[in-house]
Amino acid sequence: PAHGLALIVLPHGGPAVRDTAEFDWWSQALADQGYAVLQPNYRGSDVSESLLEAGFGQWGRKMQTDLSDGVDYLVKQGIADPAKVCIVGGSYGGYAALAGVTLQPAVYRCAVSVAGISDLARMLHWEGRGGNDARLVDRYWDRFWGVSGSDDPRLDAISPIKHVDAVRAPVLLIHGRDDTVVPFEQSQIMFDALKKGQVTLSTPMTV
Repeated sequence: PAHGLALIVLPHGGPAVRDTAEFDWWSQALADQGYAVLQPNYRGSDVSESLLEAGFGQWGRKMQTDLSDGVDYLVKQGIADPAKVCIVGGSYGGYAALAGVTLQPAVYRCAVSVAGISDLARMLHWEGRGGNDARLVDRYWDRFWGVSGSDDPRLDAISPIKHVDAVRAPVLLIHGRDDTVVPFEQSQIMFDALKKGQVTLSTPMTV
């Protein structure tokens, strides 16, 4: 019965893409095990121009609270057990998983981050080293992050690695060493920070 179930929040990557009602192997595999699965098209998702633009400047802010608002709704409907909520995702979803247990630690009981960004300033520096047009890189990221560059102090407020002291839940990090979109170091430095803080975690899985 859809009552009091353990819930997995599964935000998509991107963020400027979207989930649809078509078959999704990941969510279906989890639902088949008896979990409730929430796949929200949070603001910043490419469902409509207005929803996409609503995400500008809201990375780690309202884009994140959209997820926890979905949790609250399912709890109020009696579908989800608030004591059994995990957040899982890849790429932007991986960032959202780390942000969930650092920026909103009271909501989630575990997190799985697949190739998630943990340090936003470091990510901007890495993008610049990759030979990309710095102006285009800054324009894209600043649009969603709402900052003026890699030295903007506001990046710390939405970087999970800056809030590891808030983590109270187990964390699983998975990352490919040859990832060309989000560098492996983003998971490695998060692992090191969590280990230093004596947080329960799993050794980074690499593929």
